[in-house]
Amino acid sequence: MQTGHVATPFGRRSMSLALVKSQMAIEDPRAGARVEKWKVFRDVCEARAHFGFQDRALAVLDALLTFYPHSELDSSHGLVVFPSNAQLSVRAHGITESTLRRQLAALVDAGLILRRDSPNGKRYAHRNRDGNVEQAYGFDLTPLLARAAEVAHIAQDVAAERIRFRRAKEALTICRRDVRKLISAAVEEGAAGNWMQAEEAYAGIVGRLPRYPDREHLESALDEMQLLRQEVVNMLEVQLKSENMHGNDSQNDRHIQNSNTESNNEFEPSSEEEQGGNSAGEPQAKCEPIARPKVIPEPIKAFPLGMVLRVCPQIADYGTGGRIENWRELMKAAIVVRSMLGVSPSAYEEACSAMGPENAAVAMGCILERSSFITSAGGYLRDLTRRAERGEFSLGPMLMALMKANGDVNLRTA
Repeated sequence: MQTGHVATPFGRRSMSLALVKSQMAIEDPRAGARVEKWKVFRDVCEARAHFGFQDRALAVLDALLTFYPHSELDSSHGLVVFPSNAQLSVRAHGITESTLRRQLAALVDAGLILRRDSPNGKRYAHRNRDGNVEQAYGFDLTPLLARAAEVAHIAQDVAAERIRFRRAKEALTICRRDVRKLISAAVEEGAAGNWMQAEEAYAGIVGRLPRYPDREHLESALDEMQLLRQEVVNMLEVQLKSENMHGNDSQNDRHIQNSNTESNNEFEPSSEEEQGGNSAGEPQAKCEPIARPKVIPEPIKAFPLGMVLRVCPQIADYGTGGRIENWRELMKAAIVVRSMLGVSPSAYEEACSAMGPENAAVAMGCILERSSFITSAGGYLRDLTRRAERGEFSLGPMLMALMKANGDVNLRTA
């Protein structure tokens, strides 16, 4: 550690202990050390975020290096440059003097250059008879030479961190896309599963991301999103396996029917006597009924969104920004309404399974419109769910009743 680098500024610029510490931390370059000045500059540019530099600071450093006459920084040639502010401003792309002073101070505070102020604060050099510089006052570039290896390592770390950030961001983008499209496909095709809960989890993960996330934020969100994607895939896998089982049962049923055609004809009675028995009083053999898979009615299709919003205008108040523009926003608003009306998550999940997510959201909108006349919204929804499972419920009459109550009798559903 050398104390020869410690220098106080001229004029009104104050000295601080932090500045003393930064100057004392600069070690003298080893004997014969030299480094290509533009390589150091590129490393500083790469490590800009580490030093907290603006683009203007890099422009000023670039201008300072242009005043150094050699391509390599070498202490044997002297490392002090002494341009005036006017000359620096021109080579720094015409920045104002106030900006120039701020950026020079930033470079000094970062420990990349030192001030070598003359007694009167001017920048100049004393030369010998041969014209060589003996003593110069201006900006000392020694820290760039002394810290070249350190700056290079910082630049490598910054570049590696940027790569990790980019890869985490790309992975999160792909995972978000997968989850978003899988949930949308499941909802649109009426797949069984708690898709409302998956939608809430997805919105929660995305909502926790700050506007300008760092790598830690991205990796944390990526871990959560990957877990959610796995849960969504598992739910879809269960659904697809269930469909395959039903499909196999149906095929087996058709195969049994086809293979027993002759047997059915043989046992089928052809007259009233045969129905009562043969002449010997022996009963005829009867064909056992073939077990058939239970037929589950398909969920009713959702009505046009515009009509639903006209019939159930109150639910729009619970949408994002007080409005609803698509089915996804309607389903999100229905979750809010469900909580507000005290309907349990299990009751709403059962309604989604029986009616379909869109129709369950419409039912919540209808219940909201009639909430002042319904004692228990949860019990009412469970009753609608049981009727829907029996194939005894349709949203049409409920919507028509609300239309009449609202005086909108001319509204058509097609």
